[in-house]
Amino acid sequence: MGLLENISGSIIKAIKSKNNYELESLRAIKSALLLARTQKNFGGEISQADEIKILQKLVKQRKESAEIYSNQDRLELAELELNQAKVIEKFLPKQLDHDEIEKIISEIIDQSGAQGMKDMGKVMGLASSQLSGKADGKTISNIVRSKLS
Repeated sequence: MGLLENISGSIIKAIKSKNNYELESLRAIKSALLLARTQKNFGGEISQADEIKILQKLVKQRKESAEIYSNQDRLELAELELNQAKVIEKFLPKQLDHDEIEKIISEIIDQSGAQGMKDMGKVMGLASSQLSGKADGKTISNIVRSKLS
């Protein structure tokens, strides 16, 4: 079953259970996927990698919005955004924990022969492709920066 069909089924469940924040999150996912399908570069079909990128973008948007709301002391809106991010994350592959990411990045650094910060771009490229969908880009960047410093 594809992601879009899975989302549609979840929308029906959310409507029946009257879970509004979940319903809103699911509709946002469906809208983003349908919008991506209509764009020229996808030609009506979306690869699984592109679906993951779209979902990661939606989660990132929700988390950034929550941070802004928290800074403005609008905690009820921040909580809503974080709840929506959790709903969207359910459809992403299992995320690796910090230790697992560090181990993989250490292996990449050893294999690539990176020496310092001048090689950060090379390591980031390899790490991003290998950890795509399994780790947040900001986390990857912070770990690579700390390892190369």
